[in-house]
Amino acid sequence: MKDMDAYDYISKQHRMNAIVYDTYGTTEVLRMEQIAVPVPQDYEVLIEVYASSVNSWDWDLLRGKPFINRIGAVRKPRYRTLGADVAGRVASTGSLVTRFKPGDEVFGDLSGGSWGAFADYVCASERALTLKPDGISHVQAAAIPQAAVLALQGLRNHGKLRRGQHVLINGAGGGVGTFGIQYAKLLGAEVTAVDRADKLHMLQTVGADHVLDYREVDFTAIGTTYDVILDVIGNHSVTALKHALVKGGRYVMIGGPMPRILMNLLYSPFISTLEQKKLSVLVHKPNHEDQLFWIEQVKEGRVVPVIHHEYALHDIAKAIQDLAEGKVKGKAVVSIRKPTAGSAYI
Repeated sequence: MKDMDAYDYISKQHRMNAIVYDTYGTTEVLRMEQIAVPVPQDYEVLIEVYASSVNSWDWDLLRGKPFINRIGAVRKPRYRTLGADVAGRVASTGSLVTRFKPGDEVFGDLSGGSWGAFADYVCASERALTLKPDGISHVQAAAIPQAAVLALQGLRNHGKLRRGQHVLINGAGGGVGTFGIQYAKLLGAEVTAVDRADKLHMLQTVGADHVLDYREVDFTAIGTTYDVILDVIGNHSVTALKHALVKGGRYVMIGGPMPRILMNLLYSPFISTLEQKKLSVLVHKPNHEDQLFWIEQVKEGRVVPVIHHEYALHDIAKAIQDLAEGKVKGKAVVSIRKPTAGSAYI
């Protein structure tokens, strides 16, 4: 590791704050604890964390639900500190790192590694990270990695969305949906956004052409059909969903109850063959190129991350609870520390 002497000195003098949990449960099992600053391995960098953001996956891992999240970790959590989205400054690098150097400002998605962004420092593979351009705040950058990439992969890769098509986003009021709406409008698509009534005005401000309150209107039962349906919450049956697609349409499931995911996977081949309608489940793949796409859109002002609220590190439990209760409009960002010119590199 480069600068090992400096790292040894600082790590022995200081520990860091981290939000940890040792048993599955609700937000009540979370606590702040002083733990050792992690040591980057050969292809890792140590990040001084400035901001992170909360995703539904944090809530699922916290509870250990669905049970698939406990594979290999039945009795105690696999990741003691949650947090996949990260934005901050490189403090030190492993000996084989080539893409970054101390002082670089970066952001990325740690869900392909050991998570841990709800802390003062975290180690990450250099492959998970992208340089953050000047002019974009760490708070904005932290909103991008998981939600925006899911939206892009869902609409572009799986949905094959094109100009002039009509897309419906179910559960559009969160991070995936607000990025998805803006991407669809960049393409020149028509967008219908579905969520609860208190989010509909916000959805219109980010570009939705039509908005539906799911508690008042069942989009699968009104006779309107769509070229692409991006489903964040999975609250309709496969039978109902196929009637809401045009012939040749595509349904992409990002989230939802495990039984509905399994039913989708089971019926997809039959519906594809008999009705020429494609049903798929998106498996999230963190991707540097997709992160780069989004940061360029934000840099050029074509996309604006929707930030519901900036929470302090000690308010992580409230941020996750607000997300779980559906209160978050866009992204819940955790502002861990403010960048300072005098930050020491480790």
